[in-house]
Amino acid sequence: MARMQISNETSTWLLQAKEFLDEARRLKPGPERKELRQTAKVLREIAKLEAASEQAVERDRLQRT
Repeated sequence: MARMQISNETSTWLLQAKEFLDEARRLKPGPERKELRQTAKVLREIAKLEAASEQAVERDRLQRT
C-alpha cells in the first residue's frame, strides 16, 4: 500500500480563517463577530474539502503508475 505524503504547506483558506478569527476575537460579542466566526468556519470547511480532493488526486496518480 502506498504511503500518502502530507503537505507541510498551510492552506490559504486556513490562513484566511485564522485572520477572520483573530479579528473576531478583537470585537465585542455581536452580529459582526458572529459573522466573522461563521465565515472562518466556512473557510475551514473549504480547506478540508480541498485537502480531501488533493489526496484523491494523489491516490489516483499513484494507482496509475
